[in-house]
Amino acid sequence: MISAASLPRILVVAGSDSGGGAGIQADIKTITMLGGHAMTAITAITAQNTVGVQDVHPVPADMVVRQMRSVLDDLGADAVKIGMIGSAATVHAVADVLEPLDLPVVFDPVMIATSGSVLADVETIAAFARLMRLAALVTPNLPELAALGGEAAVRASGAAVLVKGGHGEGPVIEDRLVAANGAETRWTHARIDTRHTHGTGCTLASGIAAGLAAGLTLDRACDRAIAFVQAALAAAPGLGAGHGPMGHALGTAPFDAVGPR
Repeated sequence: MISAASLPRILVVAGSDSGGGAGIQADIKTITMLGGHAMTAITAITAQNTVGVQDVHPVPADMVVRQMRSVLDDLGADAVKIGMIGSAATVHAVADVLEPLDLPVVFDPVMIATSGSVLADVETIAAFARLMRLAALVTPNLPELAALGGEAAVRASGAAVLVKGGHGEGPVIEDRLVAANGAETRWTHARIDTRHTHGTGCTLASGIAAGLAAGLTLDRACDRAIAFVQAALAAAPGLGAGHGPMGHALGTAPFDAVGPR
């Protein structure tokens, strides 16, 4: 039995994905599978599926703050994962809440959905600099890293950076963790040939946050989260006509089919 004292608490600040593959929905599934308790502050409501994002409705910044303070004041948190923000005003409001806190923050600078839909405007991307200064780790994919000014610009914020290689070419993917002191750790793995990759970035970042909340070192948290992403990709159920969701449950049976414990 897991006690309240030993249950890692992760506050996720991100958007909702109505298709269930990415965003808050992927974060909750990932954190649950990795043994944590997910709490949420939803920054935007999206109408989306595997073929694209049809509409985005930002949540007002003051309501995002109220969600954050509500859970922090009662349940507390051991780590924070930030995903889709929605507006520059929300970026600054979120930073105002987090700056006084001593919590590891994993920032996934979401700009473009897997389907290609733009999820952050120029003003919002510029405001990301403030969140990077608060972060223990920033997890951009290659296009996001370029939009942030490159690896040197991200590292200048003081955060470690996990450069994700999924958008690169070739049959082998390399993910590269560069710590604040410049030390590097690399992971290489064969590319899984599947179109069902929706939510990989969200899953990876929330998986790392779950690890940090549990007391893992940054490299160990990244290692475990990368392994989970690989397993979830391999277990993708094949839903939808486009970029479908991953198999976060890893093909496990429903609880009532497992039998007595």
